[in-house]
Amino acid sequence: MNPSFREILRILNKHEVEYIVVGGVAAVIHGVPVATFELDALIRLSEANASRMMAALEELDARYRKHQTTIRPTEKDVLAGGHLLLMTSAGPLDILGFVGDNNRYEDLAISTKEIEMSVGRFRVLDLEDLIRLKRETGRPKDLAVLELLEEVLRRKKS
Repeated sequence: MNPSFREILRILNKHEVEYIVVGGVAAVIHGVPVATFELDALIRLSEANASRMMAALEELDARYRKHQTTIRPTEKDVLAGGHLLLMTSAGPLDILGFVGDNNRYEDLAISTKEIEMSVGRFRVLDLEDLIRLKRETGRPKDLAVLELLEEVLRRKKS
């Protein structure tokens, strides 16, 4: 895993943010040979978690990625439950309030497994649901990786 992703995960864990790793990094954790350029974190939308997330984002010096902006996200932005596409001192981070067809943290928490790494413990979306979400999203970049995801799943089941 990219060292910048490790640093982001370490800081999210340090601040006890409730999140699920989804997207490309989740695929890599499952052994899918894909390249990914940002860490996607689906977060629990609650005031307490948003407060912890803001502390982590402050430590990461997070700013919106679009057009190299200097604008920082607010707690209100986090609680709005959309997608925050951020650049941090440790690399790109996408904070997600939902994925696919409006799947929230609470909807997917049961479809995760906890991973223990040097950065701490965190949840990662299971491979079956990652495949389902990629299909739901239907973006060309998601559809392009489906065959690899499905092949890794077949090999794990055999």
